[in-house]
Amino acid sequence: MSVTSQAAVELAPPKPPRGWPRERVIGHVLVGLWILVGIGLVGYLAAAWNPEWFEKYIPTYVSGLKVTLSLVVISIILGAILSLPITYARMSRNSMLSALAYGYVYFFRGTPLLAQTFLIYYGIGSFKPQLEAVGLWTFFREAWYCAILAFSLNTAAYQAEILRGAIRSVPRGQWEGAASLGLHNLQTLWKIVLPQALIVALRPYGNEIILMVKGSAIVALITVADLMGATRLAYSRTFDFQAYIWAAIVYLALVETLRNGIDWIERVITRHLRR
Repeated sequence: MSVTSQAAVELAPPKPPRGWPRERVIGHVLVGLWILVGIGLVGYLAAAWNPEWFEKYIPTYVSGLKVTLSLVVISIILGAILSLPITYARMSRNSMLSALAYGYVYFFRGTPLLAQTFLIYYGIGSFKPQLEAVGLWTFFREAWYCAILAFSLNTAAYQAEILRGAIRSVPRGQWEGAASLGLHNLQTLWKIVLPQALIVALRPYGNEIILMVKGSAIVALITVADLMGATRLAYSRTFDFQAYIWAAIVYLALVETLRNGIDWIERVITRHLRR
């Protein structure tokens, strides 16, 4: 064999292995199992179809869904507003301000949302005389307001870290270029840095909203009549397991709608990058 032929053989790409690799086989088996589970679930729901159950409890589910959506939307908006000063404090050169913001983020990201909700509803609510003295008892005696407060404080910590990381991802040269044009820091942040940072933050923000939707189910434990609260009510009166299956389907539909909506927004705001 000549030197040229030997070099060609050595540079030739390796032949793919015959048959399916083990990972591919396992993947197909798992997909097959999920398909079987889905078929079984559809069969169970078809066999357990009860028009009277739907006629009686669908209005309750719709009412609970409205409560869930209201809780998530209000909490996300309030959390977004609260995350702005927290982000500023986290990025501040003032060590005291930065330490306070870090402590806030560390606590609300490091403890379960359920524990935070219980601390606000049951913990702060145990100080009834003191709250009445300052006029706050009318707020903390309502489970709805306590849930809004707990969820807003929790998501503010996550949104602050998302926004801080997105701002840090913008190259320092953007700030320097804006300064050379005579823009002060606030103009630079608002007109140059934030538009770029929000593109980076879109996916994490979407994940946070999805997590809030799924986490909202815990408010049923403090008597808020959300979607999971309506599900628990339907099950406690009928002991029909399909009550939870339909709730899971509704949550899945919500999550898929949000995921596809975020994909669409990302395609719209990044179309200039694809060109």
